[in-house]
Amino acid sequence: MILNRGMRRRNSMVKLGVNIDHVATVREARKTFEPDPVKAAVLCEDAGCDGIVCHLRKDRRHINDDDLAGLKQTVRTRLNLEMSVDPEIVDIACSIKPDQATIVPENRREITTEGGLDVGGSLNVVKDVCGRLLSNGIEVSLFIDPDPDQVLASLEAGVRMVEFHTGRYAEARVHGGDHAEELRILREVSGFASAKGLVVCAGHGLTYENVREIACIKGMYELNIGHSIISRSVFTGIKEAVTEMKRLIG
Repeated sequence: MILNRGMRRRNSMVKLGVNIDHVATVREARKTFEPDPVKAAVLCEDAGCDGIVCHLRKDRRHINDDDLAGLKQTVRTRLNLEMSVDPEIVDIACSIKPDQATIVPENRREITTEGGLDVGGSLNVVKDVCGRLLSNGIEVSLFIDPDPDQVLASLEAGVRMVEFHTGRYAEARVHGGDHAEELRILREVSGFASAKGLVVCAGHGLTYENVREIACIKGMYELNIGHSIISRSVFTGIKEAVTEMKRLIG
């Protein structure tokens, strides 16, 4: 497995990828030109983040094609494109060539990604898309629920990196669910994935209040966080918001 642009298989410091989608969400609320997610990405990198994440959705509800092109030209760390298996989006990814593509499920009616990709249930399609992306020099990660069967299906799809959906853990902390059990599952399945040779990342619903336990999971390589950082930046500025998150996970 080739890990691009300084990315290493093992690292004592958990890396932080900042998702800048919601900068574009604010812009699209008025259909104007500001705030600019590309400028936000520059500030996030200046604050020490390890990568920039964006999701080019089929409906272009926030990040658009021009944003993606601008990010490709501007990002100095790593550009991680979240994307579905939609043929149009796959074509765009192969043309733009981000450093990494993370394949996620996509439902136009959802507010945000609601769960992990069912790799086993759509293995042939996912495997074909992964193969095409990899052949274009793009690292591929699959956004999956912390489930051993999905880990094994991801290996069969040909990837060497997964990102675990932490939504159930985050929801349990907020709404009084079995937070300890969800954390146990994440720890156990992360260990299983690491033992299979996969690079383990995590994201979704992570905040300044709940991130520390996930950052401390053995073998965790990177956390991808967006909404919480962008929300805090409204009050503190984006550089301070990124700096504080880096301090918490480091």
